[in-house]
Formats: sequence, structure tokens, C-alpha cells
Amino acid sequence: MIYITGATGLVGSHLLAALAAKDKPVRALRRENSDLSLVKKVFARQFEDAEAQFDRIEWVNGDVLDYYSLEESLSGIDEIYHCAATVSFHKSAHQAMLRVNIKGTENLVNAALHQGVKKFCHVSSIAALGRAEKGVLVTEQTNWKSSGNNSVYAISKYGAEREVWRGIAEGLQAVIIIPSVILGAGNWDSGSAELFKLVDRGLKFYTSGINGFVDVHDVVRTMLYLMENEHFGERFIVSAQDVSYKEFFALMAENLGKKPPNIAVNPWMSEIAWRLLAVKSMLTGKASAITRETARTASNKHYYSSEKLKQKTGFVFTPIAQSIADICTIYKQENRK
Repeated sequence: MIYITGATGLVGSHLLAALAAKDKPVRALRRENSDLSLVKKVFARQFEDAEAQFDRIEWVNGDVLDYYSLEESLSGIDEIYHCAATVSFHKSAHQAMLRVNIKGTENLVNAALHQGVKKFCHVSSIAALGRAEKGVLVTEQTNWKSSGNNSVYAISKYGAEREVWRGIAEGLQAVIIIPSVILGAGNWDSGSAELFKLVDRGLKFYTSGINGFVDVHDVVRTMLYLMENEHFGERFIVSAQDVSYKEFFALMAENLGKKPPNIAVNPWMSEIAWRLLAVKSMLTGKASAITRETARTASNKHYYSSEKLKQKTGFVFTPIAQSIADICTIYKQENRK
């Protein structure tokens, strides 16, 4: 049986659907009051008998911070896909994020070793590679550098990955994937999917940054392939293309029938914006949409290589233009009724 953490998120929900299509038995970890709506949407998009397929999932209530509940729920499990992570760039969530991402991974690795789980796939992040020098191509060999420019999220994912490497040293058969920004039809009010709503509503601004992007279906296909072919003790960057934010938003706008953003936001403007929004947040009590970390990241230019994955597996990525077009089609179907 296969075990999935983070099953209600973007990657986890699409992984569940892919495994259901392969007729694989799955046990999925969730918090007691988790929102399952995204999983149901993903299944509805893919299966005619979506409800029946959804009902085949064995849901277990638990938390990665509760070691003993993890150990109990891993009874009879052969494979683990660890997709759970907390993502936040707000200071108030930093400590909780460090606990969930690092301690939660430590707990899962220890429980997997104790229960003799045969295969383990950890979903890391390009953030865990740290901030490379400007213009330098990032590969799996890029070393983490301690820096004040590293976000707390990056530190948490780096710490989580170290726990998996420790597990590998202790005998865990694990593979680590390192996705860039993951694109998919998810919750339109959060994550990368929210960007489609922003463009649809008439986003006017773009930054000068460049980043790596990858389709969620490619992430899932990579995970399944690497586990099935037992590429253990290795990590792989999973990134289809490096795209400027200007081009990225222009592709969205074109597919949504909107005008592309045409006002460039310079780094100094971003610095002013996050400070003003921070003041507004203090006055209103509502979290700001832009923080110091996100403002500075949006102007950075990062380049990532997936050559290792391509050379070892022959993997062919979905072009980002196609991914955006496909997601826009789903967005219009679900939001313009």
C-alpha cells in the first residue's frame, strides 16, 4: 500500500488521481478538519466515476508532528510520498513552518525506518538549494550557502531535506525531487493558481525577475517514475523552463483574453510596497499579500537545470506555454459560468 502526506494540496491531490488511474491502493494522511474540495475537483476533472474513485482512498486523521500516530498509520505501508509542507513568508508563521517542515519530516523518516517502509519519495523545493550567485545555473551539485537572503521557508526545506539524507544514511531507500514553481489547476485563492485569478482581474504590474516553472502533472510523473525505477540515494531538480515574470503573465493574459501587465515594478518600488503593506497589516490585523521576502524574490533572476533528470530518465517536460494554456482552460470553465 502507498502512503501520502500532503494529499489535500496541489501535488498530493494530483498524485492521488494518478495513483487511482493506476488502480493503486492508497492511504492518505490528513488533519481532522482538512478541506478535501481540491482532491474532489481534481478527481472530477479526470474520472467519469470520480466519486467512486475518491471513495477508494483510505483517509487517516493525523499530523506529521505526532510521531506515534504516524508510526501506527504506517502499518502495512510499502511506499511513502512525502508531499506535506507548510509554505508561508509571514513572520507570524515562521516557527510553525520550521516545526512542520523539519520536525515533521524527521518524524516521518524515523517512523518509516521503524516500520521497514521499502520506498520513500520526498518533495523538496528549489528553495532548499539556497540563493546562488546572480546568473549562475543551479544544479543538484549547488551547495547551500548560509545567508541573510535565504527565506525561513528555504531554511525549513533545507532542514527537511537533511533529515531525508540522514534517513538514507541509516538505510532508507529514498529519492528527493526538487521542483521549481509548480503550476496547476488548484485552489484559485492560494499558491500559484491564485496568479491566474489576479491576471483575470486585470493585473497591471510585473517584476523583472526570472524563475523556473514546472507543470504539476510533470512533477507527479517524475515522482512515479523515480520510485518505480528505484533511483534511490539521489536528488533531481524538476523544472521545465526558466521564464521571466513578464512573459509568464503575458501568456496567462493571452489565454484569458486580458491585457498583459505593462507596468514594470523596480526593486526600489517593491521595497516601498512591502513596507507600506506591512503598516496596513498592523492597522487592519490582516496578513499582507506582499512581504519583504516575496518582494525581493520577485525581482531576482534564477536559472535551474534539469539535465540530470533528462539524461538519466529521458524525461520530456510539458512546455510552460502549454501548461498555462491548459490551466487557463480549466480556470475559465470553473470561474466563468
